Amino acid sequence: MATENSIHQAMLEAIPHLRAFAISLTGNVEYADDLVQSALMRGLENLDKFQPGTSMQAWLFTILRNHYYTELRKHRREVEDPDGAMAEKVAVLPEQGSRLDFMDMQAALARLGPEQREALLLVSAEGVSYEEAAQICGTNIGTIKSRVNRARTRLAQLLALDAEDDVGPDRLVKAALFMHTP
Repeated sequence: MATENSIHQAMLEAIPHLRAFAISLTGNVEYADDLVQSALMRGLENLDKFQPGTSMQAWLFTILRNHYYTELRKHRREVEDPDGAMAEKVAVLPEQGSRLDFMDMQAALARLGPEQREALLLVSAEGVSYEEAAQICGTNIGTIKSRVNRARTRLAQLLALDAEDDVGPDRLVKAALFMHTP
């Protein structure tokens, strides 16, 4: 019992030294106090590993230091991102949704008339201007604009789309349905 009391007394006497050491490591009083508390809790939990006759203070310093560097390594991999901007940059969208959307788009395109499909693909997918598309198709620019507009409207109906937000992130699908080339 006397040994247990002397161990606890040694722990109490080490607190001011642990605190000073923690403050010197972190430069932050609140975080230092958390480290000291954590080191003391870990010390109490692992008291059976303490070797009597050795320095309690040195043992607790080691616990505190190891815990600090473990936390530092862990936090080094973490990025503070309160508004989610960083997560948006590194997030990967699932591919299966895009593949299914693409398959739906192919099926809907197949249901368009050949002239509408041709005009839409030239202008939206290939990025050809209305003027160039008119030359390629051997018709006037107004006819191409009309075909593209009717094709977009029909695709939106076939795909049951109400707004641009329904399309998702796929730029080709958005281009075919919503972007208007000058």
